[in-house]
Amino acid sequence: VQLVESGGGLVQPGGGLRLSCAISGGTVDHYAFAWFRQVPGNQREAISCISSDEDSTYYSNSAKGRFTISRDNAKKMVYLQMTSLKPDDTGIYSCGAEIATGFVCLLNDDYTWYGQGTQVTVSS
Repeated sequence: VQLVESGGGLVQPGGGLRLSCAISGGTVDHYAFAWFRQVPGNQREAISCISSDEDSTYYSNSAKGRFTISRDNAKKMVYLQMTSLKPDDTGIYSCGAEIATGFVCLLNDDYTWYGQGTQVTVSS
């Protein structure tokens, strides 16, 4: 599975961005997906995940209420809509894929495939 992220950039505090993850090389509806954030010097942090059937989504405490994960299996895309962005949201955002085992996803850093990431900078 290959994952390519896009949509990052510079945004002012309070603004929003939509990140996209293009998927190739696999049968999309067989996978759960997640978004991660990494800041230099820190471990990669799981922000949100979505199950293979789209019925289950999970968010970190920092993302809850502000971010929304979604997927479009027909387009082979996963999205992260981010609103009310804060400077602490700055980092490299990457998506990850894992073969689904049931209709759940795990909010951890133990996915099999990862993309290269896209930079998000929240600053005035």
